[in-house]
Amino acid sequence: MQGSANLNIMMKAARKAGRSLVKDFREVENLQVSMKGAGDFVSKADIEAERILKEELMGARPTYGWLAEEGGEEPGQDPTRRWIVDPLDGTTNFLHGLPHWAISIALEHKGQIVSAVVFDAAKDEMFYAERGAGAWLNDSKRLRVSGRRRMVEALFATGVPFGTKRTLPATMKDLARLMPECAGVRRFGAASLDLAYVAAGRYDGYWEREVQIWDIAAGYLLAKEAGALVEGVREDQDPLESGAILCANNDIFTTFAKVLRGE
Repeated sequence: MQGSANLNIMMKAARKAGRSLVKDFREVENLQVSMKGAGDFVSKADIEAERILKEELMGARPTYGWLAEEGGEEPGQDPTRRWIVDPLDGTTNFLHGLPHWAISIALEHKGQIVSAVVFDAAKDEMFYAERGAGAWLNDSKRLRVSGRRRMVEALFATGVPFGTKRTLPATMKDLARLMPECAGVRRFGAASLDLAYVAAGRYDGYWEREVQIWDIAAGYLLAKEAGALVEGVREDQDPLESGAILCANNDIFTTFAKVLRGE
């Protein structure tokens, strides 16, 4: 896919930050890590990756706004556009030496996600999408959601709440309702990659009840452009505003949603 100038800027920034993270990942035992809260870590690698991304993205588009996990929110001179960035989604995996983490970059324009990059630097997989132009992997692979139509054959992903998150009881009820109906549930610890994997047909669906916008903004567009349906866990929820997201291929979405909504 011939991407826009903005998408090319995003991909270049992701690769540069990815090189820094891969270098640190190889020496993960030497990283200095401080606690942000129960089960939630911040590392020097994380902060350095965000610095690189901000330098690249804001250097190229200095009038855009900025929203990122570590650095918080900064309004831009252009109020219609902002970068939404997670420099290291899957930090806990990273710090335990598990090669399943990603850089997530989304561009929002007038409240809509219009460009998205999720870069799995450890596996050198670059997932990207632009609104109306489809979702893609690396140089030329067009992404499509799976074609599975039976829940009993479907594989799902989720995030199980940890630490002080309040949604653990509801998630455990979700699992109790869903597990008898499907082929399995995976909890790999990186929401951006969960959504990218739905886009690629590796998972048939994904849900999570308590997640941040920077974790899912890019994956949200990837999944939609690959043909997935995306809603809130409740029908009246906006997933990007509420952090409660439900996503699946078109054939099983209705049944999947009914199971999780207890209908």
